Amino acid sequence: MVPGAVPLVSGADVEAAARLLDGVVRRTPLEHSRALAERVGGPVWLKCENLQRTGSFKMRGAYTRISRLSAEERARGVVAASAGNHAQGVALAARELGTTATVFMPVSAPLPKVAATRGYGADARLGGATLTEAIAAALVHAEETGKVFIHPFDHPDVIAGQGTVGLELLDQCPEVATVVVCTGGGGLVSGVAAAVKARRPDVRVVAVQAAGAAAFPASLAAGHPVPLTTMSTMADGIAVGAPGDLTLAHVAGLVDEVRTVTEGDLSRALLFCLERAKLVVEPAGVAAVAALLADPEGFPAPVVAVVSGGNIDPVLMMKVVQHGMAAAGRYLSLRVQVPDRPGSLAALLHELAGLAANVLSVEHERTTARLDLGEVEVAVHLETRGPDHATEVLAALAAAGYAPRTD
Repeated sequence: MVPGAVPLVSGADVEAAARLLDGVVRRTPLEHSRALAERVGGPVWLKCENLQRTGSFKMRGAYTRISRLSAEERARGVVAASAGNHAQGVALAARELGTTATVFMPVSAPLPKVAATRGYGADARLGGATLTEAIAAALVHAEETGKVFIHPFDHPDVIAGQGTVGLELLDQCPEVATVVVCTGGGGLVSGVAAAVKARRPDVRVVAVQAAGAAAFPASLAAGHPVPLTTMSTMADGIAVGAPGDLTLAHVAGLVDEVRTVTEGDLSRALLFCLERAKLVVEPAGVAAVAALLADPEGFPAPVVAVVSGGNIDPVLMMKVVQHGMAAAGRYLSLRVQVPDRPGSLAALLHELAGLAANVLSVEHERTTARLDLGEVEVAVHLETRGPDHATEVLAALAAAGYAPRTD
């Protein structure tokens, strides 16, 4: 991609969007995180867009885009494609601006996001396995009906609207040195970077993608959008197969670094936000926090991490919390061999109770070739206080003669 070939959204464009959105969107709070600050070695703040209307930053871009349509365009209605958050933003913006919205969503879209989209008055239609397929269906629908397609990220008005997050965090934390932003298609980080760099070109802007859906690294290297052949991540909100030409140009020109985080990083970060920040956050929305936890020394402080959304399916939350606890060393699965006689299991459980390890499940095995005659193998799944406690449990059992195995 030739530098300057694609016009970028300016700071003035974001300022204009901010005036448009005044009184429409919430000025979300900036919350200090002492736990993150201790790791990073300087102040860390969370920009809580999970507390925005519709539960994410998407309302900002959707309202900006739809409000600038002509009366004739609004009369035709709008169409969009989304895994959930853009869908809700478009649905609410359309309702408030007096137009109708049709939204195409992947069949895997979380049910609460589908229900919320319909609750805001949109016609939500499920189809396709990925966001890319949903976008294709929405474009066909727009061609057939004349409705205006509202792109989830690759439009100047959408980018300018999302960029108002950057203006707010600069006002709330004037001394910021690093801004960390989750990234799927790149609309949010493009807008934030445009706003931040216009006022404070010295501030470092870092984009964070899920490793299983990271389209920007290859696209930046090639100089044009390079579609991913496969994607696999729990973070549906940033599972985008390729950036747009416009967002790629912004990231190439304004963003200082693109990082990736693993599924384990996302799980740990979500659990961290629940336990330490008291915030309900979806996996996509917690990517910036995941990057800080994964490499706390890699971000000059003061740091602002944008928590972009909180629309998480309760079923997924339960699974992710369990995954996060496992990733954080809060679960311990072990096997021990004990005599096959009454009282052996009770003795083992008594030992574990004395170590304050919470037993989640117990299973007996009598048929494995590892056992001698008169022995039984006991598989125990425990909840611990963390890796140090797990090590303490294993050492104490070994000292008591149980020879625990964790394979």
